[in-house]
Amino acid sequence: MTPVNVYLIDSNKLFREGMKRLFEGTQFNVVGESGTMRDVVSAIDAAAVKPELILVDVPSGADEEVEAMRALRAEHPDIRMVILTNDLCTRRLSGALGAGADGYLMKDIACEALMQSLRLVMMGEKVFPTHLAALLVSGRADDFGQEVPARRKGLSQREVQILRCLLSGNSNKMIANHLNITEATVKVHLKSLLRKINASNRTQAAIWALNNGIGDQAADARAMASIA
Repeated sequence: MTPVNVYLIDSNKLFREGMKRLFEGTQFNVVGESGTMRDVVSAIDAAAVKPELILVDVPSGADEEVEAMRALRAEHPDIRMVILTNDLCTRRLSGALGAGADGYLMKDIACEALMQSLRLVMMGEKVFPTHLAALLVSGRADDFGQEVPARRKGLSQREVQILRCLLSGNSNKMIANHLNITEATVKVHLKSLLRKINASNRTQAAIWALNNGIGDQAADARAMASIA
C-alpha cells in the first residue's frame, strides 16, 4: 500500500503525540495536527502537503464540529474522514454519517485492528461499529446497551472457534481439518457467523474478533499479517 498522508484532530495533545508514535514506520504519515475541526479547514487549503486521511474526535454535542466536517467534505471530497473517539454515541454516529464520514472507530480498538480498518477506508470501504450501525438503521439505537451482550452470546462455541481460526489466517480447508469437520460445514457456520456479527467478509469478521477480545496477541499478529 502506498503511503497515506494523515491529519490528526484531537483536543488531547498527548493523544495526538501517541498517535504519531503509533504511525511511525507504517504507511500512515502524519503531516499535520490540530485541536479542533475548525482549524483544519483553513490549514488544509494553506498546506504544502495535502492530507488524504483525517482522524478526528468530535466532542459530544459539538454541532459546529460536524458542520466543519460537512464543509470540508464539500471542499475536499477526496479526503477520507474517520471519527476516532471514546464513546459509542448514536447521535454522534448519525452526525458523522450525515457529514460524510468514512468511518467511526473507538479509541480502545486494538492497534492491529485500527491499522486494518484504516486500510479498508483508504480502499473505499465504510468502517463503523457493526452493532451500533445496525441498530441505528433499524431505529432501535436505544437498545444498544442490551443488544451487544445478547448478540455476543448468540455466537455458538463452534462459531467462536472459527473466528479464532480466521484470526490465525486459516483457509476453510485448514479450519475443517483443525476442527475435524467438513469444508461444507465450515461454510455453513461461516455464513451464520457473518450474519450474526453483521460482517460481509472474512476480513471484517477478523476485525470484529479483534475488537471483541477473541484470540490472543499471537493470533492477532498472525491475523493482521494474513489479511493485510
